[in-house]
Amino acid sequence: MTTPPLAGRVALVTGASAGIGHAVACELAVLGARVAINARREARLVALAQEIADRCANRPGLADPGRAYSIPGDAADPGMAARMLDEPAAHFGRPVDLVVINAGRGLAGSVIDSDESQWEEMIRVNLTGAARLLREAGRRLAKLQSERDWQSHPADVVLLGSTVGRHISPFSSMYGSTKAALASLAEAARRELGPKGVRVTLIEPGIVKSEFQGVAGYDEKSFGALMDRIAPVLRPEDVARTIGFIVRQPAGVHIADALIRPTRQDYP
Repeated sequence: MTTPPLAGRVALVTGASAGIGHAVACELAVLGARVAINARREARLVALAQEIADRCANRPGLADPGRAYSIPGDAADPGMAARMLDEPAAHFGRPVDLVVINAGRGLAGSVIDSDESQWEEMIRVNLTGAARLLREAGRRLAKLQSERDWQSHPADVVLLGSTVGRHISPFSSMYGSTKAALASLAEAARRELGPKGVRVTLIEPGIVKSEFQGVAGYDEKSFGALMDRIAPVLRPEDVARTIGFIVRQPAGVHIADALIRPTRQDYP
């Protein structure tokens, strides 16, 4: 029987109730990881845990109804970073060594015309909350790698950015600015943690079909026309599959950045 590529690893995925986070949690589980899932919507986490159990039920070595562990709550709240790493370690009996920082929110509009009342909340979730988890995970993973043969045990932090963080677009420049800042944090952390055996990866998806656009307040008609023009757009599973490929590389191999667009997306 072939050993699943992520067997023995414990993953944490934030923002797992829908979209990319949901798809990533499923992907990592079927690759063999035990998965801690976080989101504010607890009922969605319960359903996801069952979905993971069902997906793994007929896979060799993965038929365990307890492969997923739910941690409901706002990932950006102070104290949540430690909790999201402590609880899975206690539950699974081994430390988290794969962290996917996915929780975030969008906002339609530019610095000129976006809803200013939503700026601080977006920055809190997309940047400050992500930075807290990056800080906590980075410290713990560096210590973990110093205590074991890191070349035999990969350790990963994966951050979800966006193409508009690299190629700023007026239609979402306030959102894009948070993702540009996240890209800077990811690269700085990579330079600091890489020599300690911890891989820090930035994923920058283009247009992905999910509930994200509606929550961000994008105009359904105009954004729908854009998606129709460049169809087919990405699915959350496309991003999840890319992350799965990256984190199952040998510990000495690091794919630091991945920008993923629909083939026909010309801008941004």
